[in-house]
Amino acid sequence: MYHPTVARLTYRALLGRRRAAILFLLPGLLLLIAAAVRAFNGADDQIAADVLGGFALATMVPLIGVIAGTGAIGPEIDDGSIVYLLAKPVKRPTIIVTKLTVAIAVTMVFSAIPTFLAGLILNGNGQQIAISYTIAALVASIAYSSLFLLLGTISRHAVVIGLVYALVWEALFGTLIEGARTLSVQQWSLAVAQKASGDNGMIASDVGLPVAVTLLVAVTVAATWYAGQKLRTLAPAGEE
Repeated sequence: MYHPTVARLTYRALLGRRRAAILFLLPGLLLLIAAAVRAFNGADDQIAADVLGGFALATMVPLIGVIAGTGAIGPEIDDGSIVYLLAKPVKRPTIIVTKLTVAIAVTMVFSAIPTFLAGLILNGNGQQIAISYTIAALVASIAYSSLFLLLGTISRHAVVIGLVYALVWEALFGTLIEGARTLSVQQWSLAVAQKASGDNGMIASDVGLPVAVTLLVAVTVAATWYAGQKLRTLAPAGEE
């Protein structure tokens, strides 16, 4: 279910000059914010949790997920080059799983590592805040990548829709509106972070851990399956 050639081409597309610049921008901004906050406020556990939860998890991770998830397949569908890939003797589920694996890896590297480093800068991992939010970023990376990869297969406006979702639903509604929080990847990953922190009171989620884990797995599996089904409809005549 993993194709090295497809993976290499996908990595090349995602880490090209323009996309790589955007991918480095958000982590760089997070580290800059963390350094400034530490310089002006010193080490403070609550401020560290606020910065990592408010910017890293609520904004940076979903935006990087948009870039990596949609970029793993969307451009190929838009410019028609996906037809050449589909003409090869590679099963459609293998293409999706490979591209998803690459998208997850890229999202994790550009979100989880900066989150951990920012946590160390802010308070040296006091109260396990850096570790907990890093775990949350890793978990969220999987769900976001699958969602946005699916979006890239079903819409030519995947990036725009993804940005609206990330900035409006996750960063705004998922934070402020109680009912929307239950359907927020951010809240699901926060439930994991809350458990990882030992329920120290610094990290809280509106979703219980069993429900959060169930929804994370269900969304990831369903999005991956449907993306594979959608890709089948793009297959050349006579292919599967």
